[in-house]
Amino acid sequence: MQRTNTKIGDVFAVNINDQQKKFMQYITSDLTQLNSDVIRAFKTIYPIYTNPSLQEIVSAEVEFYAHCITKLGIKMGYWDKIGNTSELGGTAHVLFRDTNDYGRKLGEESIKVSEKWHIWHINDYDFTKVGKLVGDQKKAEIGVVVTPDDIVTRMKTGKYDFIYPSFE
Repeated sequence: MQRTNTKIGDVFAVNINDQQKKFMQYITSDLTQLNSDVIRAFKTIYPIYTNPSLQEIVSAEVEFYAHCITKLGIKMGYWDKIGNTSELGGTAHVLFRDTNDYGRKLGEESIKVSEKWHIWHINDYDFTKVGKLVGDQKKAEIGVVVTPDDIVTRMKTGKYDFIYPSFE
């Protein structure tokens, strides 16, 4: 089996269905979240047979950011690497959130709304405990490392389908 490697700047095509695809890009690694890959997924939907330029793809509006393992997505057939560009967009504005209120013990109900949040920027070791999310903190992306299937689900539907607490 051939070894799959990915590197910062790689752009991937993700089939949304038999007729449409979207794109995402590996933009950095987040040492504070298991050294995972951080991707930006783009909002534009393209016909499956279209091959836009890398410049057109990475100039599009970003739909969301997420932590994942890009090479696992290739190995599992969730996306295909189509090229690499040094145009990564900025990351200083990207904000993630997490809570320890997810998961549950056997026989217990999972927590639906958390008021024990912490937020951070990429490679920011100072996780900021904020409790209840307010203002722009509510726009923070879920910061756990998600599976390739989770990425594709969000690109298709606009949301993840795993159980995770809300903030309101």
